[in-house]
Amino acid sequence: MKRNLCAIGLLLFAAFVIRAEDPPKPITVPFELFKTKHMAINIKVNGKGPYRMVFDTGAPVVLISGKMGEETGLVDPKKKPAFAPFGAAGPAKIKTLEVGDIKLENVSATVMDHPYIDAMSQAFGPVYGIVGFPFFARFKMTIDYQAMKLTLTPNGYEPTDANEQIVGMIMGGGDKTPKVLSPAGQWGFSVEKPTSDKDAGVVVKSVLKDSPAATGGLKAGDRLMTLDDRWTDTVLDTYFAASMAKVGSDVKVKVKRDGKDMVLTVKPASGL
Repeated sequence: MKRNLCAIGLLLFAAFVIRAEDPPKPITVPFELFKTKHMAINIKVNGKGPYRMVFDTGAPVVLISGKMGEETGLVDPKKKPAFAPFGAAGPAKIKTLEVGDIKLENVSATVMDHPYIDAMSQAFGPVYGIVGFPFFARFKMTIDYQAMKLTLTPNGYEPTDANEQIVGMIMGGGDKTPKVLSPAGQWGFSVEKPTSDKDAGVVVKSVLKDSPAATGGLKAGDRLMTLDDRWTDTVLDTYFAASMAKVGSDVKVKVKRDGKDMVLTVKPASGL
């Protein structure tokens, strides 16, 4: 009898171990491909939707438009901040974010009417935001362009939330023109974007003498268009693009100067 009980116990233990070690199941999600080669997927937020979103593996945030933020309960129209560049309502927490059979909880997002998304909507129909790092970092991903499908396999990683600190820094304070030295210790320049400025890019406000930015040829008054092939349409974009570039490596910086497009090379340094 004892042997039988031991055998049953071992079988149950073995079954538990097998179940525990079973690999996570991949989930397939269809996507749409724009003429610009950007991918778009449909998501639901807090049970609302679907909403058509750009799926961007270069984006550091999940970006939600102001309209979508209100519809999904992320934003209370009566409690919008007095100063809200690009309709920004700041960081938010999505209770549930659904993509196909995937359902995530407590996903960090930023609510902002981004010029990039406005341009996408005008060209390809309604687009409500960007699905970026807080979502895709949780999965191993395969893209099948012929079948127009993403295969996502959970990897167990839980991304940290940098939204609240960074957006709060940019939106806070008494000066109502958002600006950031991004980051001063590595680059040596600051940018700004007045609320009245609707053009692509941000304006370089200042460049520190003998800094990597100065050495690379960046000048105050330049309109910064992209940094390391990442868009810089807002101060927040610029901060993230600068923070994700590799220190000590040559980084391509595209600017407009006196109406002409230029490509500069800046090598961000550690401990300027």
